[in-house]
Amino acid sequence: MKKQPDPSLMQYAGFAAQLVAGLLLAVFAGKWIDTKTGFVIPVFVWLLPLLLLIGILVKVVRDTSNKKDGK
Repeated sequence: MKKQPDPSLMQYAGFAAQLVAGLLLAVFAGKWIDTKTGFVIPVFVWLLPLLLLIGILVKVVRDTSNKKDGK
């Protein structure tokens, strides 16, 4: 008999995959924007992943908070 994986483990694995994919996309998009704008300092390579991480952190805090909406 095959043992089923823990659902919370699969949830965290999916979250990790989304995080890595999002960061890769943000870095490549930032690099592309920096080359199009001609900036010497890689502003968007740093800014886009930082904004993504802040957004993900806010979402995780909201999803895991114990407060009920309006109660």
